[in-house]
Amino acid sequence: MLLNNAGVVNTTRTVTVDGIETTFAVNHLAYFLLTHLLLERLKQSAPARIVNVSSEAHKFGRLDFDDLQNAKAYRTMRVYGQSKMANILFTYELARRLEGTGVTVNCLHPGAVATGLGRNNGAVANFFIRVLAPFFRTPANGAATSVHLASAAELAAVTGRYFRDSTERRTSEPSYDRADARRLWEISEQMTGVRSSV
Repeated sequence: MLLNNAGVVNTTRTVTVDGIETTFAVNHLAYFLLTHLLLERLKQSAPARIVNVSSEAHKFGRLDFDDLQNAKAYRTMRVYGQSKMANILFTYELARRLEGTGVTVNCLHPGAVATGLGRNNGAVANFFIRVLAPFFRTPANGAATSVHLASAAELAAVTGRYFRDSTERRTSEPSYDRADARRLWEISEQMTGVRSSV
């Protein structure tokens, strides 16, 4: 079982020590890299499951392959949404590539959860987080769909799907674009230095 659940949201553009825009690096490339580093072990351990935490924020935009690192224009929710779209495209493509291996791959929206997400963005962001906090889910409630995907017996053979509140849902139309998924895969290989075995 591999659960990819790391995320940042930044109001200003920053880059990692590798020179990669931080939101894209943490929210997508980290999933891609860690999954590939563990993939052979997961296949040897089949039946196995991979669960990627995404978000309904994926609906905020389609990937701009000419500016994946958002150097031309940086708008917080578009950048965050783009990274969450990448999670879904990656999930769907990986599920296709792992078909028949006994490893399933699904993704989910956890809801708005009261974690430290966004607290790195200064006083104004922290004010809004405090105001909205009563409407957020507890971390335990936010983890419920992840736990469901990781453990529910009825999902043992379910792969390449998206869930919200432990129920399968459709994602936005651009998330089903197989050409975009393959293109993102190839770019992710180049950016991480990973050569995929699937």
